[in-house]
Amino acid sequence: MGCFKTDSNYSWIYPTVILCLYGFFSMMRPSEPYLVLYLTGSDKNLTNDEVTNEILPVWTYSYLVLLLPVFILTDYVRYKPVIILQGISFIITWLLLLFGQGVQTMQILEFFYGMVTATEVAYYAYIYSVVSPEHYQQVSGYCRSITLVAYTAASVLAQILVSLASVSLFHLNVISMISVSMAFLFSLFLPMPNKSMFFHANPNREIQKSPSMKGVLHATHECEGPGRKEEKCPSNIATISENFPDGQLGNPRPKHVALRVFEQWFQDLKACYHSKHLFYWSLWWAFSTAGFNQVLNYIQVLWVYKAPPHHNSDIYNGAVEGIATFGGALAAFAVGFVKADWDLLGELALGIFSIFNASSLFLMHYTTNIWACYAGYFIFKSSYMLLITIAAFQIAVNLSVERYALVFGINTFIALVVQTIITVIVVDQRGLNLPIRVQFLVYGSYFAVIAVIFLIRSMYVICSTKCQKKMQISVLEQNLYGPQLEEPSTVLKVTTF
Repeated sequence: MGCFKTDSNYSWIYPTVILCLYGFFSMMRPSEPYLVLYLTGSDKNLTNDEVTNEILPVWTYSYLVLLLPVFILTDYVRYKPVIILQGISFIITWLLLLFGQGVQTMQILEFFYGMVTATEVAYYAYIYSVVSPEHYQQVSGYCRSITLVAYTAASVLAQILVSLASVSLFHLNVISMISVSMAFLFSLFLPMPNKSMFFHANPNREIQKSPSMKGVLHATHECEGPGRKEEKCPSNIATISENFPDGQLGNPRPKHVALRVFEQWFQDLKACYHSKHLFYWSLWWAFSTAGFNQVLNYIQVLWVYKAPPHHNSDIYNGAVEGIATFGGALAAFAVGFVKADWDLLGELALGIFSIFNASSLFLMHYTTNIWACYAGYFIFKSSYMLLITIAAFQIAVNLSVERYALVFGINTFIALVVQTIITVIVVDQRGLNLPIRVQFLVYGSYFAVIAVIFLIRSMYVICSTKCQKKMQISVLEQNLYGPQLEEPSTVLKVTTF
């Protein structure tokens, strides 16, 4: 395979096809909607309390511990080795799931699954190192879409196999094992990049706007005036110091490449979060993602509590996951056709849909009907996927690819810190160790607080914007009519008329 050149004359189709095949097979895991049923069933004989309080929290802790080191390692080794590491972690996870027994073995399994999720960053960052900038948006769309299609197809396939063919949950895991093994094989055929975003970047790299979400919304954001440019477009504060010798700009840079990268990260983050617009969208992203991941981690436990299964064919987890994912994808796609001033109304949308999230979680807490619980989950997941689409676009639209990747990583890390705090307090046996039903009451209250904060913030933004417009109109009128009113004759004529 050798070295892979990323000039515009080199075909981008081969790495795109291989990466999409890897993404498809890595997400084609029909056993996932039935994970808790499998662990608490006859195959593993674990209790709901063991799964909830001792096993599932290990994933959160592992993900948090591994994220930053893996994020740094990913760029340093240029992505492909980390994608291969993810494939190996997938295989170990499913080997333990198939043949392991006991709480401690399942905790080790959760650690390796934490490695799987921590290494996801390599999958999405890889395309920026092997594809020329004019294809960024196109290839990014392919890679994101294929994973969504695979997850939906896997969920629907699981439901069909369980309900109609009476396939056991063990054999669903066998299918998942085969699929992730195929993904690992495809990862070996990925071309090795010559560069990366930070440690192996081109010395005179051009600042590229992040295209990952640009095609999602049909909206434009232009920077007008010096004030707006500084507030909305932190990417315009270009990292031009990379193009000059040390000390030429008056600030000599560290000679060690790692120190230069860390210094650049600090300066970039400082510039990015200086923008209030980006700061509040990132704040919502981090806190909502923490709650979303927490709900996804424990939703199957709640379903088992609401409707203890008498037979696997009576459970519709696969269908619900497939429909909810597809509904969220449609909602995210529909946002692209909404014409709205997201600068003015975006935070209001965050507040309103956060109310939907809170209401759906309260419904899941109070209802005794499993179908109402399923409906609440559908509303919750669809609302979140719609909002995260808007948030990602708002953050990405004025950032370079490098800065978007950095902000995405930091936002994810903050989300994991928040999620870990929630897990320790609410779920862990060393904390409150709350029952699963009460946990969802806490999660609903959590999203209700987020909704209140952003509704208040949106009212402030709307009111301040209207006041600013009134002041501008007043100044304009004064400039237009002020000089004329200084002449007495002009005033008299106007009064007489």
